[in-house]
Amino acid sequence: MLGALILTGGASSRMGEDKARLAWGGLRSVDLVALRAREVGARPVLSVGASDLGLPAVDEAGGGPVAGVMAGSAALRAAGCGRALVLAVDAPTLLASDLAPLLETPPPGAAYAGLHLPLVLDLAHLPPLAGRGWSMARLLTEAGVRLLEAAADAIPRLRGANTPAEREALLAAFLARGPAEE
Repeated sequence: MLGALILTGGASSRMGEDKARLAWGGLRSVDLVALRAREVGARPVLSVGASDLGLPAVDEAGGGPVAGVMAGSAALRAAGCGRALVLAVDAPTLLASDLAPLLETPPPGAAYAGLHLPLVLDLAHLPPLAGRGWSMARLLTEAGVRLLEAAADAIPRLRGANTPAEREALLAAFLARGPAEE
């Protein structure tokens, strides 16, 4: 069973406002990311970090993304999940087709080369001591995650928007395409 973790705990300092709540074509970023997770079959979909976004939430206790992945993974295991789809809240323009190669990769999981998220990971392969102080790169390496090459046109969607300028470029492309999957 596949569950999803949406990492929502960052400070959004480069964006200047909460990335989870930013509107993208009338929907909040967190809602678009959750929609995409559900579209590819993830249940449950959890927010890791922020607890007031309308999703079931897991506290990362300010420990950074790896601590968030570990806390969220514990919640997914408790819900009966064996795999996690880990998504960044700042990448609301992802398409299901961007996630398909990751979801089709056998255990232990996959991410795109040069990017840490999105990530699909079999929970049984999580290093038990991972957490606070670990980098995402170390987590991927220790878990044995395969690194796939991303299509060039997908890289901006996969990387997401951390600054107003990045958001403006992605938003223009998103509005031209529309929120529905192509």
